[in-house]
Amino acid sequence: MSKQIQAIRGMNDCLPQDTVAWQYVEQTLRQTVASYGYSEIRFPIVEMTELFKRSIGEVTDIVEKEMYTFADRNGDSLTLRPEGTACCVRAGNEHGLLYNQEQRLWYTGPMFRHERPQKGRYRQFHQFGLEAFGIASADIDAEVIMLSARLWQQLGLTPYVKLELNSLGSSEARAAYRDALVAYLEQHKAALDEDSLRRMYSNPLRVLDSKNPALADILAAAPKLADYLDQDSAEHFARLKQLLTQAGIEFSVNPRLVRGLDYYNKTVFEWVTTELGAQGTVCAGGRYDGLVEQLGGKATPAVGFALGLERLVLLLQTLQLLPALPSVADIYLMALGEQAELAVLSVAERLRASLPDKRIMVHCGGGNLKKQIKRADKSGAAIGLIIGEDELARGEITVKWLREDKPQQTILLTELANTLALTA
Repeated sequence: MSKQIQAIRGMNDCLPQDTVAWQYVEQTLRQTVASYGYSEIRFPIVEMTELFKRSIGEVTDIVEKEMYTFADRNGDSLTLRPEGTACCVRAGNEHGLLYNQEQRLWYTGPMFRHERPQKGRYRQFHQFGLEAFGIASADIDAEVIMLSARLWQQLGLTPYVKLELNSLGSSEARAAYRDALVAYLEQHKAALDEDSLRRMYSNPLRVLDSKNPALADILAAAPKLADYLDQDSAEHFARLKQLLTQAGIEFSVNPRLVRGLDYYNKTVFEWVTTELGAQGTVCAGGRYDGLVEQLGGKATPAVGFALGLERLVLLLQTLQLLPALPSVADIYLMALGEQAELAVLSVAERLRASLPDKRIMVHCGGGNLKKQIKRADKSGAAIGLIIGEDELARGEITVKWLREDKPQQTILLTELANTLALTA
């Protein structure tokens, strides 16, 4: 017997009992972003490696350790996309969607990072993201955050998530702060862990994001980015807070909130929860005004966010906020006898044409009536339809109620669609 082949570690199957939850979440996301006027964009799973090196930054963990990169037959270095923003910008630049225009776009699909798999975090994971291009003012930042707040409202998550904000300022202000932060960390070098030492010079803002409790006091006393903000960024941040307060959206300013990607500036935000243990971030985003130009386009302001669908589904499961598992069928057709078995598929096709909103399943594989009714009951269907040799000869079919205490009835096949439509 051949050895059974299994899925790659960290790349999981989504089974039928789970896809219902995913469909519910995806439908809610699609409906919500559509209500704000966002349009879907789709781009390839594989991109040129240079795209991510230029956007994410060569000294980030993603580029250094996590990307799935390989050479194709032409010798080009290709990478399975680790995130969506760079891909969205590349597509927008390539197709002339961004310069001197406003675009509100959303996307969803699998992303890939080679990191240690853990609950809610996998090597192939699914992300939903949206990006708004061409608007520099804080009102679009506020709208993006309000949209995410509406998502939590639609999913019943509002009591379980909290919004944290910060401003990273301009690249010049961040460079001045970076120097001050490095100088401070150098004074505490002996106490830093291996990760922080590695990041101290290459990406020092990420040290602030350390989850190591032994560093909590050191990081709490570190210089504050807010003290280095340029005037434009400070005014932008003040306006954003004013808009969110006006909209009734509660938030807290977290001076240690940074992004793991190099391209962010000004606004950064996260929605966090305490319901998932260490994996507390549900949604993260911010402004990245320099990325379009960095990737070869004309300077274009931009803001967006992304959320991981695995983590979102896990949160809804943990809080028992998912709708009940629906039945797989509304109507289940059964046949008794060779002639009836020949006819039943055609009867089902005519029904599907007349009742396109109904899920209609036909029993296949034969068996006695008891076996077929057992299968019909397992399907969750509300109505069973039984056609035998005698009924077929008379042009009739029997309607059996599987979820209600009602007597079964025999009706003409020509009246079946109308009868079922009236009972819906």
